Amino acid sequence: MLVNGKWVENWQPVQKADEKGRFVRQVSSFRNWITPDGSAGPTGEGGFVAEPGRYRLYVALICPWASRTLIARKLKGLEAMIDVTVVNPVLSDQGWQFGGYPGADEDPLFGATYMHEIYTNADPVFTGRATVPVLWDMQRNVMVNNESADILRMLDTAFEHLVPSDIRLYPQELGAEIDALSALIYDRLNNGVYKAGFASSQVAYDEAVTGVFETLDMLEGRLTGDYLMGDTLTEVDIRTFVTLIRFDAAYHGLFKTNLRQIADYPRLTAYMQRILELPGVRDTVNMDHITRGYYSIKALNPLGIRPVGPAHVSAMTNNAS
Repeated sequence: MLVNGKWVENWQPVQKADEKGRFVRQVSSFRNWITPDGSAGPTGEGGFVAEPGRYRLYVALICPWASRTLIARKLKGLEAMIDVTVVNPVLSDQGWQFGGYPGADEDPLFGATYMHEIYTNADPVFTGRATVPVLWDMQRNVMVNNESADILRMLDTAFEHLVPSDIRLYPQELGAEIDALSALIYDRLNNGVYKAGFASSQVAYDEAVTGVFETLDMLEGRLTGDYLMGDTLTEVDIRTFVTLIRFDAAYHGLFKTNLRQIADYPRLTAYMQRILELPGVRDTVNMDHITRGYYSIKALNPLGIRPVGPAHVSAMTNNAS
């Protein structure tokens, strides 16, 4: 991680643990918002007006947090508005790295080798982990935001006057329900699989894995329509999908969330397929990057051996880029 702008130790998957061995995720540091007129958003400072070609999104295709911003960019038709740079799926000793793998890009802005160099360009004395996604302002040469939940929300509305869309991922009339369900899904499923995989005690693991499958059971029962809010696609579906699509291929085995697979849930399986078929979503799913990245985590898989399956995930995503 970075300490006062200097890389001080090899990358480790566990950022922090509490007194009971529970995995604790780092809080994002850059919280500005792009808005239609450049006014300040819910957090941070103003000055980031929505304009074509001004912003770049740094992502990892392995990463569910980054992938949900890519899905929003696709669904909202913002490909011409926001450029994308994809990092290498294999986390090096210095974290995310540019280039060196099929589908990974070199850094076009600074010629950086590692993502942490993007952070020190934003803040020369930054302390913390260099995470993705990152939304970068190429006009002001500053980092706008590195919180995927914020980026997902701002992409829904910031460019609407430039690229009108029939999709509203956060309709105000459903806001309270979306917020409540998103908070539960984040804690017990999106982050729950990580809390299980990176638990450093049996108690922490048992607690996390119980939460994962209680949440999957709840979602299976809730899905009586096409989406979690009935027939309306919202951001909570994106938040859920990015974990589901990785579950059987990575979390089930590597993170020891192996009580059941998503394939054992007929409604969730159909739901995952339904979202995968939405325009542009398949382009954001790269199972080679996903499995290559997760199974390269040395703390969990020291020999780096990557499994060949599961076959049902390969069949579902075999047209994915």
